[in-house]
Formats: sequence, structure tokens, C-alpha cells
Amino acid sequence: MTELYRWSAVELAAALHTGDLGPRAVAEHYLRRIARHPELGAFAEVTADAALERADAVASAPERGPLYGLPLADKDLVARAGVPTRYGSLARAGFVPEASDPLALALDGAGAVNLGKTATSEFGLTGYTEPRTGAPARDPWRLADGAGGSSGGAAVAVAAGLLPFAVASDGGGSIRIPSATVGVVGLKPSRGRLPIGSGFDSPDGLAVTGPIARSVADAAFLLDALVGLAPFRYATRAPGDGPFLAAVGAEPAGLRIGVTTVSPWDASEDIRLHADAAAAVQAAATALVGVGHEVEDAGWTPRGYAELFRVLWRASAARIPLTEADLELVEPLTAWLVRQGRGLAAGELLGALSAARVFERETIAAFAPFGAVLTPALALPPQPVGWYEGLDPERTFARQVEYAPYSSFVNVAGLPAIVLPFTRDASQHPVSVQLIGRPGGEATILAVAAQLEAARGALPHPPVW
Repeated sequence: MTELYRWSAVELAAALHTGDLGPRAVAEHYLRRIARHPELGAFAEVTADAALERADAVASAPERGPLYGLPLADKDLVARAGVPTRYGSLARAGFVPEASDPLALALDGAGAVNLGKTATSEFGLTGYTEPRTGAPARDPWRLADGAGGSSGGAAVAVAAGLLPFAVASDGGGSIRIPSATVGVVGLKPSRGRLPIGSGFDSPDGLAVTGPIARSVADAAFLLDALVGLAPFRYATRAPGDGPFLAAVGAEPAGLRIGVTTVSPWDASEDIRLHADAAAAVQAAATALVGVGHEVEDAGWTPRGYAELFRVLWRASAARIPLTEADLELVEPLTAWLVRQGRGLAAGELLGALSAARVFERETIAAFAPFGAVLTPALALPPQPVGWYEGLDPERTFARQVEYAPYSSFVNVAGLPAIVLPFTRDASQHPVSVQLIGRPGGEATILAVAAQLEAARGALPHPPVW
């Protein structure tokens, strides 16, 4: 029998529901796989004994949820009772929560088997995953390179076959940046799409929960489960929505697809689109024409973005409950962000929030003529571990923008977006593209992404596979 880590999540789910596989056997398989690859830095904590106990409990439960028996792991920003939850920070190195966050409880309720914690950057603040609490998350294609962030551990675990898929979070690209870096599928849902991790949980509305997977179908399957985790209260779910897995085989034709390599950072930062990233967008555009879509330049001219996001980024750090003593333990960038954020004047913050809503409306209006908009996923190829080390905070920020200028604006606009690998560079490393949808347009971008996936054909796996 083919080793289980090679199975898709959809295949695993089917075999678990029919009884051809049991939750304990699946958990044991993935725990062995995780133990075999500590060099990847994917996990901040592995809870093997608890996972096997949980697998046995799931197997004997009277009801089977949509994630019955499937292995998952919490991003190390999600509290789980009795499990060390460090938030990627030495300031929380000894923290063991007594209560679980709603997402952890809901995933348990859906039947998932938790294997531990995937690595994240400190408090999820950066687009790279090199926390002082553990080893850096490494690109499984080239171990000298970083995996991106902040959900770097989750993306690495999926790419290397340590998990069938993963639940992560995205406040400025934290799902899409690492997914594009290591060559897997990452989906950021619309603001308000999910009942837990909706984006309505904070004043800036940026961070949402979403799936990381090895295929578009697996991402759609996990999105369906996430949508169903709790009674729905938000506006972006229409009565006819879902299941999203059905959208994967919809084969739409005749959509108007916009294409842009413009980023809202172009006027303020040194954005240089690498030739491989540009070629991937061109190849994807050609493939979309080949399956019957109309592809044209989106004609997008964003304005007024850079300063508003700088303010929101600092303000998001200001909400982290850190004392002055804690600030002596955190990374210099985190301490700077927190202090800068706490020093913002009320008028400055309110002005940035107001500007963000203007940017949201203008971006939605600019993209409205298109069923989806195609962009690069990243501007640069994966960079070495330590690429951000030793820089002053402003330069660290600029370098993150230079690497991933196409991510954070999607959060500000509240739109859904998916990244998937489409071409390969000279070393056979995958190069990804991004599709951005209309508000609530996950079904469309999943359908189009599946068409690109089919047109692309099978890609090789990383050497650790």
C-alpha cells in the first residue's frame, strides 16, 4: 500500500469514514513522519501521547464530524489547554494555557486529531518564521532557505508530508507567503467567510483563518469544514454557497480574468519582480486563455496604501499584552513594533483605519469587472535563513515588502485569495501565482485554481519527500 503521507486529505477522509483506515493508524504514521524530519523546523511542539489518546477517543465517539480522524496541528498562536503555547516568543516560553481557544475546541468537535503545534514567527508579526524559541522553519526544497511566514511551520509540514493539510492564519500574507515559498496551496478566505477567525475579531479586520494544502481540492475540503465549525453569523455566505469542494470540478469558461504585476508598494519601496515570478504569471495567463477565459490587463492603479499599512502593522503589535519586562525578552523588531504602536496618536490610528476602508472600496471597485485577478504570489525567490537578521526595524519591514508585495493589500481589502505553484525555476523549485476573488468569491477562485492545476500537471515533490 502507498505510504499514507502520499494520500490526499480527501482520500484519507474517505478511507477513515469507510473504516478502511483507523484514526490511530493515521496518527501513528504521521507522528513517525514528523519524528523523521526535525531538521525542517516545522513543529514547535509535538504531542504524540495526547494525539494517540485523542485518536482512540475519536474512533469510539458516537458521531463522526467532517474532519473525523484527520491529523492536524495548531499554529503556535492558538491556545490549547495543557499544551505549551509559546506564540513563537521567549516572553511566553513557559506558558501552558488552562483553557483552549475556540478554534482548537471547534476542530476537536469536527473530529480532528491534534498532533501538536506548528512553528510561527513571534506573535505572527513577520513574513518569515525564525523564532528564538526554536529552529527556523526551512524550505524543504533547499534547507538553507527560509520558509516564509508567519505560518511557516504549517506550510513546511504540508509540503514535506508531515501533515495532510493545515489550518493557519493570514493577517498580511501569513498563509500565502509560506505556501508560495515552499510550493503548496494556500487560501485566505474573505473577511467574514468563517465563523471562527472571521477577520471581524479586531479593529483592523485583517487576520483570517484558512487552509494550507497540497492540492486545490484538499484546500476546498478543509474550507468546507472550517465554514461549518460554528453557527454562521456573517454576511459573506450566500444561501447557495458550498460545498466548495464541488467548485473544484466546475470547469468555468468565459470568465473575464484581470492580470496585474502592479503592487501598492511600487511607489514607496524598491519592488523588483524576479524573472521567474513574471514568467509564472505569463504562463498562467496563457493557460487561462487556453481553457476559455478572457484575460486582460487589470489596469489597476492603487494609491495611498503604504502609510496606512505601516500604521496598522504597528497598531496590531500594540494589542499584544506585553509588560516592559516582557519587552526585554522579545525580539528587537517585536519590541520596536509594540512601542511604536503604543505611541500612535488616536487621530493617526483612526486616519489609517479610515484610509483602509477607502482603499478597500477602491480595490473592490477596480477588481469588480473580473471574476478573478491574477498576480505574482511573491516578487522574489526563497531567501536564505538569516536574511532578515541584524537589520534595523525599518529595513526589516522594507525587505519583507520587497519579498512579498502582493499579499497584505488583499487583507486590507477583505478579499479571498489563493496561491498555488504553477511553474518551476531552473533548479525545479516551484514558482507560485496568486488568484484574487470578489468578496465572497472563494468558489470562483477555487474553480479557476483547479483549472490551472490541471493545466500545469503534476509537479515533483521536495527532496525530503
